[in-house]
Amino acid sequence: MTLRVSRRRVIGAAAGALAFAAPAILKARHRVFKDSAAEFSSRAITLVRESLVIDLLNQFLYRIDQKAQLDRWLDSAGAFTRPDWLRFMDTGVNAISFGDGAETYADGVKLFARWNAFIERYPAWLIRIDEAADFDRARISGRYGIMYGSQDGGHIRSPSDVDVFHAAGERLTQLTYNGKNALASGAFVEVDEGVTELGARVIARMNSVGMGVDIAHASDRTKFDVLDISKRPVLLSHGTCRALNNHPRTASDEAITRLARSGGVMGVAFVANMLKDKPSELVTVDDVIDHIDHIGKLVGFEHVGIGSDAGIETHDLAPLAVQRQFWSHISPRYKQQGMREAAVGLDGPKKIYALTDGLVRRGYTDAHIRMILGQNWYRALNAIWTRS
Repeated sequence: MTLRVSRRRVIGAAAGALAFAAPAILKARHRVFKDSAAEFSSRAITLVRESLVIDLLNQFLYRIDQKAQLDRWLDSAGAFTRPDWLRFMDTGVNAISFGDGAETYADGVKLFARWNAFIERYPAWLIRIDEAADFDRARISGRYGIMYGSQDGGHIRSPSDVDVFHAAGERLTQLTYNGKNALASGAFVEVDEGVTELGARVIARMNSVGMGVDIAHASDRTKFDVLDISKRPVLLSHGTCRALNNHPRTASDEAITRLARSGGVMGVAFVANMLKDKPSELVTVDDVIDHIDHIGKLVGFEHVGIGSDAGIETHDLAPLAVQRQFWSHISPRYKQQGMREAAVGLDGPKKIYALTDGLVRRGYTDAHIRMILGQNWYRALNAIWTRS
């Protein structure tokens, strides 16, 4: 999803710390958050707490009215407190890719420097994800894993810049956002020219150093060009299926099939207008699972994951004035879905529990749920990051 003013530029914070409420042992369903009446099955709670959970597009703090909070956390020592950290840990997610954006080289240098300083200040609470083993370290040590991703490759001016940003921690990159840059065409371009000659050389260097190529916002031609060029698995961090909703940000069955052949994984987004094109209908967790079903039946459940495209919460939980401000910046390419940004129940800190509860209700096996929650991302990223 994007804005006329890029969605990345208006990320903010979610309010209110949450903590686990101890479930009653004998009840079939339990409350997980003290200040939420939502209840989830024992099986769903156990699966979330015992699985590796990775959200490959999660913008950490996101609401536009709380951007100042994110700035304080990133720039001021001691501003990020234990209750703040627990709020993230209580979501059930072990690691995220923050999916911020850097449109210029200078932007990229500043972006990763800020995040490196932030993580270094809280080594007992946070861990930078540099290799697949760091996902295990995050889960076992009880730290929150943060992987560096970019939703725009504009900061990469040449193949040698790939080495610079890999050294700074970047592990996943989209060549372009919705528009066109020096590397490739995005989903909203009028003339789809695919990957440029420079973009092809950058992909080759990304393969060499072990940086993932993400085609989430790519145009159709760019998707296929990347899949032709890359010698490593290709990822689609957050998207939905065109077979269920004809939207420029969706992936065709052919693209999904070829991505799976590369060894890649597609993350399903929770964004309402990318899931269903019926503004009069509420979008729910079942609509998300319909997209997961489609990918699983098309190419196998080992090729589907989670890329929520949110933060700890969405603007659905913001005051009405903030919601209106947010929607005023949305590109016309994104239709407002009944004034909702995310599927109902997937708009806040309990979204992974709600999704898992829905998967249980829909008859998914524990093995498939664990794959979707994080094992598939682990496998594909390990293949990308392991030097040959």
